Amino acid sequence: MTTITTINPATEKAIHSYDIMTEKQATARLESCHGAFLQWRKLTHLERATYLNNIGQKLRDNADELAALMTNETGKLLKDGLVEVQLCAAILDYTAENGPEALADEERVQGLNGKRGVISYQPIGVIYSIQPWNFPLYQPIRVLAANLMAGNGCVLKHASICTGSGLRLRELCIEAGLPKDLFQVLVIDHDTSDKLIAHPMVRGVTMTGSDGAGRHIGAVAGKELKKTVLELGSNDAYLVLEDADIETAVKFSVMGRLYNNGETCVSAKRFIVTDKVYDAFVEAFVAQMQKINMGDPTDKNTQLGPLSSQEQFDTVKKQVDASVDKGAKILCGGEVPKRTGAYYPATVLANLTPGMPAYDDEIFGPVASIIRAIDDEDAMRLANESRYGLGGGIFSKNEERALKLARDDFDTGMIRINSFGAADPNMPFGGVKNSGYGREHGGFGIKEFVNVKSIFLP
Repeated sequence: MTTITTINPATEKAIHSYDIMTEKQATARLESCHGAFLQWRKLTHLERATYLNNIGQKLRDNADELAALMTNETGKLLKDGLVEVQLCAAILDYTAENGPEALADEERVQGLNGKRGVISYQPIGVIYSIQPWNFPLYQPIRVLAANLMAGNGCVLKHASICTGSGLRLRELCIEAGLPKDLFQVLVIDHDTSDKLIAHPMVRGVTMTGSDGAGRHIGAVAGKELKKTVLELGSNDAYLVLEDADIETAVKFSVMGRLYNNGETCVSAKRFIVTDKVYDAFVEAFVAQMQKINMGDPTDKNTQLGPLSSQEQFDTVKKQVDASVDKGAKILCGGEVPKRTGAYYPATVLANLTPGMPAYDDEIFGPVASIIRAIDDEDAMRLANESRYGLGGGIFSKNEERALKLARDDFDTGMIRINSFGAADPNMPFGGVKNSGYGREHGGFGIKEFVNVKSIFLP
């Protein structure tokens, strides 16, 4: 039996080793989850809601421990980990409060004969959740909360580098009273994962990760006629329009690029700046990025911690180096510090053109791409040229016009106006194009994996 070992990216020291499950062991967990689902589905929505509230409180009670564990496994700032725990608890509370009404039967009048009809949202079974490492608690919780409320069971394959976080989450759910088999955490390899997708007891698959991984998961699931929700990567564009307030734009651009050490799917990554304000924005933005304090993620004064692993560090460095080799200019950062840990500095790149990783692809780290636009119209065109479409932003003093651009022209799933943020329990989360499909949060995720039954009454 092989093992995986988690590594602290700040210290490069081993944390813990875990045995990788065999296909037989993983299948047994899946079957146990299905057995628990058969009982769980009989509970009312309000009964399920109580369990969600209890899990949320259990997370709050153990916030310090959970935040420290996430920091040790992924290098995220300890203070960001504490915020993540509170967000997860809020998602559980939101789902408990709003789920019963969202999933309640709906009465309708049949259009052809005027007779009664009922629409019922029924659970379908075990949902297989494949999640990444950048938000070790939030990623699995947003799937778990929605599907527990819907009446489904959940099996999680977490990223190997945060195995401890996934296993601890399950322990806390059980401590909160959740039936022990209803939420399973599997430590498995990719081959076993693909086989589980094909298992008849898996009724749906949800995955967060790269577009490449999404294509693979989507193809495997599609072959088995399994519904999927895919939340994939992006190179989100933030537009600095001709009438933007530069101070506001710089403040939220720095925040948006460095949040969670730059390892967020909806980070601000490409900054498309109109010619009229280009020099003013770039000068102020670079000045702020140069002041960023990089260091120990457990120190409250640290603004930028290490990347999640040496592998991730190597990927970011390779992308920056390749962009520079093709003509990109480093305005700040880009020089790797001589220190222990997977630390990469806050970096700003300019003179970018198509064909460079910093222009075309997602850089999952603290690297900002500056792209000059002729005017507002050109900025929107450049933003929409991307193969991705998860999030984005607009900086403009004219909020009404910015809203119109966001609604009518921006080809993404989420747009921030004069602000930055990652997720909100009451707003749908998801993208278009190569950023995937399906929605989570805002009541939408609750209905992604249900059987929408039409019942015709005489």
